[in-house]
Amino acid sequence: MTLSIYFLFGILIALSLASPVGLIWGWTRWIGGPKLKTLPAILSLAGFIFATASATLAVLLIAYALVHRFPYYNPRLTSSFALGTILSLAGLLFGLGGASRESSLRWHAPICALGTLAFWILATGGK
Repeated sequence: MTLSIYFLFGILIALSLASPVGLIWGWTRWIGGPKLKTLPAILSLAGFIFATASATLAVLLIAYALVHRFPYYNPRLTSSFALGTILSLAGLLFGLGGASRESSLRWHAPICALGTLAFWILATGGK
């Protein structure tokens, strides 16, 4: 493999590992910060909720896989990967839609959605 593949792989790993920290940090900022009622703030919150749902699905799948082994090409696992990817893409789209104005989740939503999307890309490639 070339150096650019290793570089891309490193970025995907860094994003997927930074996502849980960003999610925790974002929720604490949102709870302690002002609740704006503007459209960009609502879009950022929606994107952040989608990113959180994607991360929650990832944690639940990992916990389930530790107890019950998935057989090779399990349809339930494959559909869970697809659902996680869709949740991450929805979070990214809503997060980018809300990045135009100042809010407590302005950059947390798209970056955490990118992190969860990176996780699903890595998980799909590793199955």
